[in-house]
Amino acid sequence: MNKISTKPGVEEKWDIIITPKKPLFELKLKEVWQYKDLLFLFVRRDIVAQYKQTILGPLWYFIQPILTTIMFTIVFGRIAKIPTDGLPPMLFYLAGITNWNYFAVCLSKVATTFRTNQGIFGKVYFPRLVTPLSIVISNMIQYGIQLLLFFGFYIYFALSGSAAQINMYALFFPILVILLAGLGLGFGLVITSLTTKYRDLVFLLQFGIQLAMYATPVIYPLSQIPERYQWIAVLNPMTAVIETFKYGFLGQGTFSWTYLAYSFSFMIVMLFLGIAIFNKTEKNFMDTV
Repeated sequence: MNKISTKPGVEEKWDIIITPKKPLFELKLKEVWQYKDLLFLFVRRDIVAQYKQTILGPLWYFIQPILTTIMFTIVFGRIAKIPTDGLPPMLFYLAGITNWNYFAVCLSKVATTFRTNQGIFGKVYFPRLVTPLSIVISNMIQYGIQLLLFFGFYIYFALSGSAAQINMYALFFPILVILLAGLGLGFGLVITSLTTKYRDLVFLLQFGIQLAMYATPVIYPLSQIPERYQWIAVLNPMTAVIETFKYGFLGQGTFSWTYLAYSFSFMIVMLFLGIAIFNKTEKNFMDTV
């Protein structure tokens, strides 16, 4: 768009120019940064609204993983007797659940971005990518709180003589957080774009997340899968993330540079694909939602 003159001899520069067409892979990260105040406002909204008018409030951040871990310990540890590589079942399951929950919550909430925000999207302009990014950041705070719970149990079992032992591979933790956030964001962007046209995906979402958890070594170690079939499990990009976390912080699990590189490459592809589909959908989603 050319500069527009409002008065003779005076030219006006536009800060934002909205056009009907834009490049498929245009990220507009500079524009997102310009709306950083709105991003942080959405983050605060997500945190405050999640447990508003609840009796226990933020305590649910601790209650949910503890109850899930206890259930897994009873069902899969005591009844099914699935091995945990010599680690205390509570510690083993909590390590998997903490990381899986962050990915799953990011995925499920980002996947409903268009549907849950259609009211504000139809009235005010701002970079739509701000909304899913706020979801990833706000849930990262919840993830951090649950990590404190994990480390609390870790210290307890370490003092009790557990075989769990932290090692240098724990330094990969920042990369693992990026992988969890990127995979949740990428998958979520693809699904939310498709749900504007195919509503059935909304009903399949939670069911699919539950199935995906059982296809990821959360409740069982990768070593329990026969070696000739392990490559199938590794096709799941979350496998390397969960296993690397357990290997670094617990000293048990499987670490492979190849597996980790595959997960990172998969995340990059999903992010670009998700952003491309999201950018294309946001231009006309109000006509279909």
